[in-house]
Amino acid sequence: MRIGFRWLHSLLQRLPGRGEARDRATDASGLRVLTLMARHGTEKYTEALPQLDDIFRRRMPGVVRRTVVIDNTLPPGRVEAGPGGATVIGGDNSAWEFSAWDEGLRFIGADLDGYDLVHLATSAFDTLYTGYLGRFDERLLAEVVRHRIACGHIDYYDEPITLFADRSQHWIRSSFLFVAPAELRELGSFVSVSPARRATIFSGDPAAPFRVDAPLSETYTRYVSDWLLGAGTGQGVEWHSRFALTAETLDFFEQKAVAIFNEHMLSLRLRTQGCKLVDTTWAATVLARDGGLPAVVPDWRLQLAGRDRNVVPLEKTRSRGG
Repeated sequence: MRIGFRWLHSLLQRLPGRGEARDRATDASGLRVLTLMARHGTEKYTEALPQLDDIFRRRMPGVVRRTVVIDNTLPPGRVEAGPGGATVIGGDNSAWEFSAWDEGLRFIGADLDGYDLVHLATSAFDTLYTGYLGRFDERLLAEVVRHRIACGHIDYYDEPITLFADRSQHWIRSSFLFVAPAELRELGSFVSVSPARRATIFSGDPAAPFRVDAPLSETYTRYVSDWLLGAGTGQGVEWHSRFALTAETLDFFEQKAVAIFNEHMLSLRLRTQGCKLVDTTWAATVLARDGGLPAVVPDWRLQLAGRDRNVVPLEKTRSRGG
């Protein structure tokens, strides 16, 4: 029996993405990372791709990278060479970056399993709070490989919200995060809000854009409306592209709201399948102090309270939620 276990253990260690990735992660060098960056043309965020490349060059120089840019202004099926060795493909803009990432995974196909990590990014990654971007390094990526986690910046609401019967209060920002390919295989599509689900949310009336019976808590509809149209969610941060809601801007409001819902649902679905969300600043703090992440990742509230900067006291996140 002991011999059989050793044989099985040896076999598992040779399987791609299992022991091989873990061995490589031990010295934090040679990790294979696939970047999928979603964009909508190049008029906005012109420097996004060079800025992203610069982060890897400075902070993670030993990573072996492949970059696929999914441009939602290009037709699906278009493939062309991009700057810095990137490949640019046409996207599907039906659900913005989320349908674009789906297109990226279709393009990569079976090659996905040859990577240690997938890096999801949008061209707007360098907006709002960006201090966490400088905390990524090869040691941290090695920990993402070693543990079943998704690593990025954790955002939260002051109060829990409900969407599609799920109660939650925190999510991981989808504009710059790292996750294992196996998690994406299990996840399936990045798009959580289908056209049928969208029809249950919106009223078509700019004066009251959400249906009375929408599967969202009143708290959530208020947060979304205040973020897109007003002074933010009460945390001292405002969105850079606020606008007035009219008949002309109603469709854009709905699309942007759907993107917010898809972002939150991505975190919910990852958590449901057993992938823990890890805040980059907390992870970097623990790595600097202890040399590695704990086997059991603490609750998100404890993570935000345990950061070495931008600490969020536990009493501020005391409301019970996901």
